[in-house]
Amino acid sequence: MLIDDFNKRIKNPVKIFMFTQELECNFCSDTRKLVEEIGVLSEKISVQVYDFVADSEKAKEYKIDKIPAIAIIGAKDYGVRIYGIPYGYELSTLIEAIINVSRGNTDLSSKTKTILSDVKNSVHIQVFVSLTCPHCPVAATVAHKLAIENDLVRADVIDSGEFSELAQKYAVMGVPKIIINEKIEFVGAFSEDLFAEHVLLGDF
Repeated sequence: MLIDDFNKRIKNPVKIFMFTQELECNFCSDTRKLVEEIGVLSEKISVQVYDFVADSEKAKEYKIDKIPAIAIIGAKDYGVRIYGIPYGYELSTLIEAIINVSRGNTDLSSKTKTILSDVKNSVHIQVFVSLTCPHCPVAATVAHKLAIENDLVRADVIDSGEFSELAQKYAVMGVPKIIINEKIEFVGAFSEDLFAEHVLLGDF
């Protein structure tokens, strides 16, 4: 029944691009297996695996700068990314990203969409999560939805445990921690409209 529900919620084809490197990457193999398993759940999902080094031009095209990485592409590239293996609570982040990208629009409120429409410059959202954090998927999914709704916004969900150097760089002491354009930051699963307000602040 869960698989049937998943299939029904996917409206249009989705491509999952997974970037890996067999050497010196702790969770690349497991991440690859996970996305390939998800790929067989629906005929609307296709999976393509790229080598981070051998396919460096493809990585550059999709702004992939670390691995394991998952880029979820629909009718266009909405800037929806996941870095690290989406196990535990983060599996729901991956599932929701696939569904929302397949639709090309989201259930964000009209208020949130209005706030988001005022974004005029490129915005990069980084959401640091942990696989055992029950609140992280909420923040991660909202970030992805914001990216889907505005072409100027891209959203990376990053496993703070896998990318500990980045977590240290951004002083991630609690999750979810959100960094917007390297200058706005907050911790916690904010309401979607408040999240959008912070995105707007990061635009200036």
